[in-house]
Amino acid sequence: MSPLWLVIIGFASGIISGMGIGGGAILIPALGILFSMEQHEAQKINLLYFLPTAAIALRTHVKSGNVETQGLTRLILFGLIGATAGALVAINIDAGWLRKGFAIFLLIMSVHEFIKGYKKWKQKPSSK
Repeated sequence: MSPLWLVIIGFASGIISGMGIGGGAILIPALGILFSMEQHEAQKINLLYFLPTAAIALRTHVKSGNVETQGLTRLILFGLIGATAGALVAINIDAGWLRKGFAIFLLIMSVHEFIKGYKKWKQKPSSK
């Protein structure tokens, strides 16, 4: 597999990470499909990839005033608890089930975002 694919995947993941969507939506499937990587390994790489991209995105959004700080402490606390629980489940589940669960999650989120975008598009006034 060409190293160019790594550049393309990294670039695309970085763009959507900066938007706050999450680069794992591209990175994890790409590593599994293009590089035949096991789900656990792809998720490990995604976690390492996430740290610097999230830090840069957070800095940019804070600087732009796009971060709501009310309730942030509770959100961080429960996010850490949820992340710990999720990590414990992920390391103890079969890679096949983990892959299927992630695929279902991506499908549900895709349908949700499509419906949300369609509703927003339908509400736009016609430009005649």
